[in-house]
Amino acid sequence: MTEAGAADGIAGVLLAGGRARRMGGGDKCLRSLGDRTVLHHVIDRARPQVSTLVVNANGDAARFAPFDLPVAADVIEGFAGPLAGILTGLEWMRDHAPQCRWLASFPTDAPFFPDDMVCRMMTAVAEQGAEMACAASNGRSHPVFGLWPASLAGDLRHALVEEEIRKIDAWTARYRLATVPFSAQQHDPFLNINRPEDLAAAERLAET
Repeated sequence: MTEAGAADGIAGVLLAGGRARRMGGGDKCLRSLGDRTVLHHVIDRARPQVSTLVVNANGDAARFAPFDLPVAADVIEGFAGPLAGILTGLEWMRDHAPQCRWLASFPTDAPFFPDDMVCRMMTAVAEQGAEMACAASNGRSHPVFGLWPASLAGDLRHALVEEEIRKIDAWTARYRLATVPFSAQQHDPFLNINRPEDLAAAERLAET
């Protein structure tokens, strides 16, 4: 499902595999934000930046049927965190979109990330001779918003399975990582919805 104007050679994974404990459980991304779900907002921002999208989510995939996107459960058991979602995206891309050489990751609880995020990450990788990239704002990195090369899927699987690495930063420290800063002057574009008060703040932003 290639989108017109999307970045050729880049797939996207929508990370929806978390258990949302601070929101009382369930799928944060399926909660309402305005007249649509949070996931609708995320898809609208991610879709133009990549050539194909897959949802990484565990459990019954039917709950994502209205979005008309493929759904891939974690390829590592035990809720191993976002790194497992990234590996899932990389292995799905290998099997279903082999023409793509890069994977962009988007958490599905952050509906306002920049619409030029992937383009700027690709530019940073090229200019800095980096192997991967992540976003930053307000002096803080957001490694779950990342750009990952298909060539490192095997290395990531080894790190997760054989070394039991779970933190993204612990894995990316082994490689040349480009950290791309984004302005948070008006609001932090990487605001994520972890708690009910975060959803209320997102609702205020969505109205502006």
